[in-house]
Amino acid sequence: MSNPLLDFTGLPLFDQIRPEHVAPAMDVLLAEADQALETVTAPSFAADWQAIARVLDVSTERLGRAWGAISHLNSVADTPELRAAYNEALPRVTEFWTRLGADERLYAKYKAIDPATLTSEQAQAHLNAVRNFVLSGAELQGAARERFAQIQERHAEVTQKFSENALDATDAFSYYATEDELAGVPADVVQAARQAAEAEGKAGYKLTLKMPSYLPVMQYAHSSALREKLYTAYVTRASELGDPRFDNTPLIREILALRHEEAQLLGYQNFGEVSLVPKMAQSPQQVTDFLRDLGRKARPYAEKDVADMRAFAAAELGLADPQPWDWPYIGEKLKEARYAFSEQEVKEYFTAPKVLGGLFKIIETLFEVSIHRDQAPVWHPAVEFYRIERGGQLVGQFYLDQPARTGKRGGAWMDDVRARWLRPDTGQLQTPVAHLVCNFAAGVGDKPALLTHDDVITLFHEFGHGLHHLLTQVNERDVSGISGVEWDAVELPSQFMENFCWEWDVLRHMTAHVDTGEPLPRALFDKMIAGKNYQSGLGTLRQLEFALFDMELHTRADAPDTFMQVQAAVRAEVALLQPPPFSRTAHTFSHIFAGGYAAGYYSYKWAEVLSADAYAAFEETPLADGSHNPETGRRYRQSILEAGGSRPAMESFKAFRGREPSLEALLRHQGMN
Repeated sequence: MSNPLLDFTGLPLFDQIRPEHVAPAMDVLLAEADQALETVTAPSFAADWQAIARVLDVSTERLGRAWGAISHLNSVADTPELRAAYNEALPRVTEFWTRLGADERLYAKYKAIDPATLTSEQAQAHLNAVRNFVLSGAELQGAARERFAQIQERHAEVTQKFSENALDATDAFSYYATEDELAGVPADVVQAARQAAEAEGKAGYKLTLKMPSYLPVMQYAHSSALREKLYTAYVTRASELGDPRFDNTPLIREILALRHEEAQLLGYQNFGEVSLVPKMAQSPQQVTDFLRDLGRKARPYAEKDVADMRAFAAAELGLADPQPWDWPYIGEKLKEARYAFSEQEVKEYFTAPKVLGGLFKIIETLFEVSIHRDQAPVWHPAVEFYRIERGGQLVGQFYLDQPARTGKRGGAWMDDVRARWLRPDTGQLQTPVAHLVCNFAAGVGDKPALLTHDDVITLFHEFGHGLHHLLTQVNERDVSGISGVEWDAVELPSQFMENFCWEWDVLRHMTAHVDTGEPLPRALFDKMIAGKNYQSGLGTLRQLEFALFDMELHTRADAPDTFMQVQAAVRAEVALLQPPPFSRTAHTFSHIFAGGYAAGYYSYKWAEVLSADAYAAFEETPLADGSHNPETGRRYRQSILEAGGSRPAMESFKAFRGREPSLEALLRHQGMN
């Protein structure tokens, strides 16, 4: 049987990959990778960077690409069969990567490589590799070494199960509302709910906990009882208060315990310290000081946000004692009253095709590239594929998967399909390919999908990650694109792109009313700008709450047993709006329990300082007509995007700005200075 997972001649054959292909492909690729490892670690094999790359890196890259395709499908097209195949292969794949990372023979080979024989890109990759061997347990011996490997394998299983529970608990909930209950909810959301119920042969309107359904109900439904019902289901997902099959409580305990034990084996006090070794931040203390300092600056603004909402709720909405499920509704109503517009009104102008066209125009102008539709096998008819060129030469390609659907995990993300690499086996330059995944509402009937302004910001954010991966000019795979970039700097390019969503010259070219085709009126834009920093103080405290909770969990030995108390303590310190005792947000906090953000959630705020300061360079250098200076765009591209992980992020930032970052631009952008 020809296995599509073993075909590396071009792009992944997503339309042909089936669950039954997974095990046989992993059998072949793991055996090949094992053989490659044995070859390069033989005493007679030269301690030479290119020689090792030609054998081992080529083999592990094939394994990584095939497993990446399987993991991707598991995230965007989950089925019971695929999940079973994925989970069957996961321990074997994890075991190989753990063993590879801790192989003493390979570690010795890398240490024996003469740095003087390396290019600057290879030297940075070599530095990272030696550091990663230590973090992967290569210096451990005997029982400690065995236990470290067991931890890695179990951790992979448990975090995968956490992710599955979060998805299943979200998918399992539905409520069939009556028309009366949906009073106040936007027409397109009501229509989509009706169609969802009809598709199941049910009466009423199907509401789910997926964002395009959940959020509009929380913001617009006049019925407090309906909001309470959805809110309660949402904040108790995957906990002991919901369906016991999906309870993540024991998994959270085990994940935290495994990470703490791993840190101890490596000679660190806690996992927070381990997490920061390859990051810009120097210590957990530096991170918590940074977060608390930002919190002190934001708190007065947040207190005013809450006072304004309380006064408005009492005077205008008859809510003297607002409940947790009332705040999104109060916030939206106050925003409408204060700025005389609603998110719903704005959404009518953001049709998905027009927004995408506008985004492409900015990228093409600022970064001197062109973007065109392209052909590739895809996993769902809604997926689009594009190519980026400069001067007629292919730079990179990307998949774009926008709509939410059952079996697709929530949120938005960028992932690499393959990296830019001057391949050591063929001498050919491999161009990068990326996935860009969102969860927006689909179009209803013959109308295009409508995006909220927050959706637009999300799209720009993920494209920032994509550009970092796709525009790199680095030829060494381990430091090209986002590879090798410090985790707390990796959000710089994504958050940088968000700024364009607030520019008149950008928005007027990427809006067209769904019915009339008219662009966004200037008067409405001015109201949006007036409301831009609406509740930015409150929003900042919410992010700080998540970040502090994350770092506290990963620096306390007792966290597995006390994680709920830790969360309560952080909330008492930071949050101005206390959730109810039954709230279990930790149980779906996939960023830290099933993603790459363990003891790293602070990175969003840390990188926001970098991105705001980087964007300030564009504000300082406009052309005479007020448009962006392409020269500044070129410097940003060359200093940050093209450099990838080939040098420390601070060096890249200083190459662009001529100095270290300052907090001032962030506070100014968020109206807190």
